Amino acid sequence: METEDVFVPTRLGQLHVAVTGRGDPILMWPSLLMDASLWDVQIDYFARSHTVIAIDPPGHGRSSPLERQFTFGECAQCVADILDYFELPWTYFVGNSWGAMVGATFSAGFPERVRAAVFMNGTASPAPRRQRLEYRALLVLVRMLGGIKPPLTWSVVRAFLGPTSRRSRPEVVRRVLRIAQRNDPDSLIRAVRSVVLERPDQRTALASITCPTLVIAGREDRTFPLPELEAMAEGIPGANLTVIDDAAHLVAAEVPDRVNVAIDAFLARHSHSGG
Repeated sequence: METEDVFVPTRLGQLHVAVTGRGDPILMWPSLLMDASLWDVQIDYFARSHTVIAIDPPGHGRSSPLERQFTFGECAQCVADILDYFELPWTYFVGNSWGAMVGATFSAGFPERVRAAVFMNGTASPAPRRQRLEYRALLVLVRMLGGIKPPLTWSVVRAFLGPTSRRSRPEVVRRVLRIAQRNDPDSLIRAVRSVVLERPDQRTALASITCPTLVIAGREDRTFPLPELEAMAEGIPGANLTVIDDAAHLVAAEVPDRVNVAIDAFLARHSHSGG
């Protein structure tokens, strides 16, 4: 299926989006260090029935390098900018980690523009002290090494992929590293500072989300363990929680078929035609 590459002007620079398929829109925002290609299997699946808009987030993939740090509110405004560019009044939203947190911000701030949302492996809590220390050390090494290079590659794999994927899904390990290593070091540093070190507390904002919401957790995720996802689901009125036992932080890449089935069933219950 043909994909159109579009560069959308936003307040955080030109964002590259890959547009595939026809039908009701689904907008996908990936994790930190990842780009739109995280969603390759989801794009192939959902483009049969939807217009899929997969984002290279600010400073990642083919989007403009980041020139400064940013807020989640600015990321949510970028989502609105993309919808406005395509003259779309609303979308389904699917996000992983950073994408889940942006999705929560967008759903709370632009309720009329989200028909239903899927938040995977995210959190509404600020980074705990240990996580801030770990990522500050990572940023020092990124600057010293000029990017995600050995010995940092093992840290990325351990943060993003659980023991099942590390043991039995070598193609996923290679793919995650390939995407992570493409990142511009300066953009990556600014993004990590914004998404991890200065991450806001969004727990109060969750209560204002009114759209149907599915929260998906990878039980093996050490970056955002299951209690974080349980708290996120409990904070959103009426949200459902699905736990995938043998996957971690990047469930869309680790177990794509199961993720597709879960999202498809959820969206079918909340389709545009069904109100």
